[in-house]
Amino acid sequence: MQNFVYANPTKIFFGKDQVNNLGKEIKNFASKILLVYGGKSIKENGVYDKVISQLNNYKIEFHELPGVVANPRISLVEKGVEICRLHDADLVLGVGGGSVIDTAKTIAASVKFNGKPWELFTKSMPINEALPIAAVLTTAATGSESNNCAVITNWERQEKRMISSEVLYPKFSILDPQITYTMLPSQTVFGGIDIIVHILEQYFHNDSFTPIQDGFCETLLKTVINNLPIVLKNGRNYNARANIMWASTLALNGILSTGVLSDWATHAIGQEISAIYDIPHGESLAMVWPSWAMYVYTNNCKRFKQYAVNVWDLSESNKNDSDIALEGIKITKNFFDQLKAEAQINPLQLKVKDEDIELMAKKATENGPIGNFKKLYKEDVMTILRRSF
Repeated sequence: MQNFVYANPTKIFFGKDQVNNLGKEIKNFASKILLVYGGKSIKENGVYDKVISQLNNYKIEFHELPGVVANPRISLVEKGVEICRLHDADLVLGVGGGSVIDTAKTIAASVKFNGKPWELFTKSMPINEALPIAAVLTTAATGSESNNCAVITNWERQEKRMISSEVLYPKFSILDPQITYTMLPSQTVFGGIDIIVHILEQYFHNDSFTPIQDGFCETLLKTVINNLPIVLKNGRNYNARANIMWASTLALNGILSTGVLSDWATHAIGQEISAIYDIPHGESLAMVWPSWAMYVYTNNCKRFKQYAVNVWDLSESNKNDSDIALEGIKITKNFFDQLKAEAQINPLQLKVKDEDIELMAKKATENGPIGNFKKLYKEDVMTILRRSF
């Protein structure tokens, strides 16, 4: 196990009707806010009215920025910065999923930045200041509600990039599993796959003597795997929704990566696919992870065997490590396919040009090889991409 420092300052309000704490908690930080959200879903499911009621009850001035989409755009961030500066907003509240919260985080950092927002993603400079950030989570997927990262797309440049900073942790986040009852089946599936791959990125490492981290990962994986089929059959099953939502937060709040060198190659490759083809993030991960696993498993076959045995309960009898490892990879891919079939998600039909594969591989590795489980260079990434489509 490696040395580490762990701190997570985000305050979590978890459970039924926790939105009732919103106004009081905001008042600890601000009196004027920017409210960021996506489309009509939060107005249809009643979340918007609850949020507005809290803001009005506590006499919090707010200005709205709707329109966040999947693979959130830097162009909307720029509009949000203008609104914040015009009205002197002193907190950014994201009501939505990871795309909304990432947009809120980027706006909060950009308001304090003397330059164009996209420069935060392209210039190697520390982000030392941001407006306070808060979140009301409406989907279980990215873990952005309790981490210090944000991912934004520049559609004109076909680039998807990430920033991270200690100042990007939300001050607080409200997690009510009831809010996720109205998630579309496709959102549930791709959100669930995102959670699973977040965990896998941190599980597949080459460090030794990490039973605590491994146990955390294996328990969270089994929790998500067991509960996703339940919510696809009954979207209003509170306990299943609650377990998935909490697993989503724990999957990417930093606790799983303590003392280990995580991988993140699958995410690096998947982001390049989404930047060009604008497909759901979870869809890209479902495509890439099995191909990545098949490409790298021989680098540490015992780790893949452990995954297959401890997560999927595969038997070790009369099989060598390689066979068990391959079976675990196959079961994972089949599980992803099964989820998509149960949610009636049509098979993805992408006409991928070879020049796009080369471009994606080039961008993924433009700062050097990616991944830590096995270092991947441009040609490696091109091979994985070709096997993914």
